[in-house]
Amino acid sequence: MSAAGTITIGELEVDRLGYGAMRITGPGIWGPPADEDGAVALLRRAVELGVDFIDTADSYGPNVSEELIARALHPYDGIVIATKGGLTRSGPGVWNRDGRPEHLREALEGSLRRLRLERIDLYQLHRIDPNVPLESSLEALIEARAAGTIRHIGLSNVSMAELDVACEMVEIVSVQNRYSVLDREDDALVAACEERGIAYIPWFPLAAGRAGESVEALDGVAAAHGASNGQVALAWLLARSPAIVPIPGTSRIDHLEENLAAGELALSPQELRELDRAASAAPPGR
Repeated sequence: MSAAGTITIGELEVDRLGYGAMRITGPGIWGPPADEDGAVALLRRAVELGVDFIDTADSYGPNVSEELIARALHPYDGIVIATKGGLTRSGPGVWNRDGRPEHLREALEGSLRRLRLERIDLYQLHRIDPNVPLESSLEALIEARAAGTIRHIGLSNVSMAELDVACEMVEIVSVQNRYSVLDREDDALVAACEERGIAYIPWFPLAAGRAGESVEALDGVAAAHGASNGQVALAWLLARSPAIVPIPGTSRIDHLEENLAAGELALSPQELRELDRAASAAPPGR
């Protein structure tokens, strides 16, 4: 266990600093990486450093991220693999929603095959399809859970109202939305997840790179700790709520090691207040 501590997702206890495996694909999250062996080495290094929660999706590549994870880490001794379905791809940087039950069933079967699993610990609806009722999409996942191919169900890119609808139908163990020290639109949803015992998994936890840029409050706190702005942004997330599970992604081992070292960084109440002020002054992140 790292200094970041642990969290229980469903009944699965994992370290609070995970790894998001979107960046091990090619440019535009499309196709394979230039160095597949390097991606495999990075995944194995993450586990060596204590990562036991890895998040991916069938649309990353597509398929590439899941295939590399299986190549690097199967049979996943002590590692929780979370994946997602509900988005399809038609080119680099292009994402299309498909929440039809028949598509989700097919997507799940593909993920099971690529990850070499009989059951996926956490399967998340990647994005709600406006052309398909949320209830219909969830029914497909509920059926899969009953059949034993999904252990737990999560949601990604959802509102409070959508979470409420889903929780009326089935236990939701995680929400994965965009959130960071400079991107605070989900503050109320984070609080709701903490209250309900739902893990909150922020994507773009480094504000899509903005947290690595020069921001006065981040600069000052980072300098005081001999840390990077990105490490401060991750430490802020860990301090923000015990429900938060940051999953910073990278394709470089040195960045991976830097990100995971953020678990050792303890911010003072004064520093947290300074970062809150920086967030209020930052332009919207979405």
